[in-house]
Amino acid sequence: MRKVLTYGTFDLFHKGHVNILRRAKEQGDYLVVAISSDEFNAIKGKKAFHSFEDRKLIVEAIRYVDEVIREDDWDQKVSDVKEHNIDVFVMGDDWEGKFDHLEELCEVVYLPRTKEISTTQIKEELNSSKA
Repeated sequence: MRKVLTYGTFDLFHKGHVNILRRAKEQGDYLVVAISSDEFNAIKGKKAFHSFEDRKLIVEAIRYVDEVIREDDWDQKVSDVKEHNIDVFVMGDDWEGKFDHLEELCEVVYLPRTKEISTTQIKEELNSSKA
């Protein structure tokens, strides 16, 4: 079995999220998704609209996802790859090169993002519509 791992906040779930999860799943047989905790988002200077538990519930309902784990810090990726016996690490191409050090442990794949949508764009449009 070929196991795949990806990470994200997955807030304001949209078609770009579906696309990355579908394409990640196509890289193997079993997809593990690590979702940033609320506490980790605070460290990153981000605030998700939905709580970690709600985002986890949503991502678990996606048919491409086999398992959801919690991301609590930047450095857990190496241990996650080892503990979950990961064969392929997948991230969006906006992270290209940032996780190449994981190539010692597994294949690293950067997938193109869905161009016309992002959570940041949605938040900006919602904020501008308030004005």
